[in-house]
Amino acid sequence: MVKGHHLSSKIADVILIIILVAVAITCILPLWYTLALSFSSSSAASAGAVTLWPVDFNFNSYKQLLQDGQFFKSFWISIQRVILGAGLNLIIVPLMAYPLSKTVKDFKGRNLIMWTLIFTMLFNGGLIPLYITIQSYGLMNSIWALVLVGGAQIIVFYIILTINFFRNLPPSLEEAALVDGAGPWYILFKVYMPLSVPVLATISLFGIVYHWNEFLYGLIFMTREEFYPLQTYIQQLVVSVDPSTMTEDQYKRMSELSNRTLDAAKIFIAMIPVLVVYPFLQRYFIHGITLGSVKE
Repeated sequence: MVKGHHLSSKIADVILIIILVAVAITCILPLWYTLALSFSSSSAASAGAVTLWPVDFNFNSYKQLLQDGQFFKSFWISIQRVILGAGLNLIIVPLMAYPLSKTVKDFKGRNLIMWTLIFTMLFNGGLIPLYITIQSYGLMNSIWALVLVGGAQIIVFYIILTINFFRNLPPSLEEAALVDGAGPWYILFKVYMPLSVPVLATISLFGIVYHWNEFLYGLIFMTREEFYPLQTYIQQLVVSVDPSTMTEDQYKRMSELSNRTLDAAKIFIAMIPVLVVYPFLQRYFIHGITLGSVKE
């Protein structure tokens, strides 16, 4: 009986490993195909001849992206945006989530503030009022337009996630701190914050991915190319090429490209920061999501 159970357990482990390997391959293959496509020739990409290996290997797509200084300017703007956006999340979210995690008895204005936040998450004035607001504040062509507008739209979700995480922490921790004479600021930064690494890492990862990938606000609030973040710059590189203003060398390079190869290069470059950051944060990711998504 014991041997039979041990054998069935081994079979289950083997099946589970096979399934996990299959899922891993399913996730990796699209990334590998994108990389292979970005290094292939225009004709091979257009003919659908690229599979898992580059055809007519070349760097034309990447040369097109890297040939001028604006690429590096846009790259730096995106890095600043990510740092500022993720940094503001780590400051604002805990400061709002801590009092809102209390009961109405402990914080009388909790429900009003909470419903106000939820309302702003579900409804907004639209793009034109948003544009007028940013213009009125003098934030056009400013990195703060990218950081504040994008951050304001997603920060409520982060606050809700952190509120539920705080509620899952043992109440006895705060009670013991109060007995020892600790105030709310001390409790937040010395008791709650050290225990909140999983959820803080989770919202940081979400913020990094959002601020790095978002390109629309760069088109709306930046009137000059020199202020474009990276994703906006790459998007304009594909859709806004004017053949009448191109030099002979530029036209030759563009003739060697296709939208498929250039888009593949764009996608792969956009994935690099996330691929670099994710291994350092992934061990907190599942823990932060599960504890912050469901209230006990």
